[in-house]
Amino acid sequence: MEIEGESGLHAQKNGIVQHPDPIKPPPNNTEEEDLESKHMQEEALKRRNAWESSVFYSLGKETFFFTGQEISIRESLDSFGAVIWPGAVALCRYLEKNRKQVNLLDKAVLELGAGTGLVSIVASLLGAWVTATDLPDVLNNLNFNLSRNTRGRCRYTPQVAALAWGQDVKRNFPSSVYHYDYVLCADVVYHHNFVEDLLNTMEYFCKPGTTLLWANKVRFESDLRFIENFKNIFNTTLLEDIPQEELRIYQATARN
Repeated sequence: MEIEGESGLHAQKNGIVQHPDPIKPPPNNTEEEDLESKHMQEEALKRRNAWESSVFYSLGKETFFFTGQEISIRESLDSFGAVIWPGAVALCRYLEKNRKQVNLLDKAVLELGAGTGLVSIVASLLGAWVTATDLPDVLNNLNFNLSRNTRGRCRYTPQVAALAWGQDVKRNFPSSVYHYDYVLCADVVYHHNFVEDLLNTMEYFCKPGTTLLWANKVRFESDLRFIENFKNIFNTTLLEDIPQEELRIYQATARN
């Protein structure tokens, strides 16, 4: 039986993620989604401080084609997490091209820093049971994109949950309950002050039996330092190096 708590995460049994039964959600309702989008924008404007601009900075929609499906992603300028970054596209291409080597069918998948949700959508279309996580202010747009692109198309309804790297992770995701087959990360390393927290969060979720896939565009010297620290913690394999895009995809597993 599937039970959802206040966090939007499934209750679990036997110390591992308990998969829900495959379901077929109702078909898309474009008019309903447009109304939902308008309502979300209005609510976002209400929450702004008086000194902030009263404009919702929408970048419109980006369209992608993965797993034979058209994927429409809504972006905005409200945060880094509301924009599609090249690592996400590269990881989606890799998952689609290597679906035999990375078989996500009926697998429990966690995405860190899901942003607009593109990677989580593709993982869901490939048959995974996905939990997409990011900061609270990103979740509305993330949930909108996931719902729009997976409803009626996937074996499992993807879940959305708030997760701030390094903050209450053990309390909100106790290791005795939550175990994932795959952890996905795309362009989560950039010029921010939370790289150590991110690495600790990666290590926390990448337990024995878990495979972590991380795609990232190398932009700064700090990215290279992170890669070295990443290699020191995990057993790593460079899956793809795309020099023209300055982008790399790594696979990592826990060291025994």
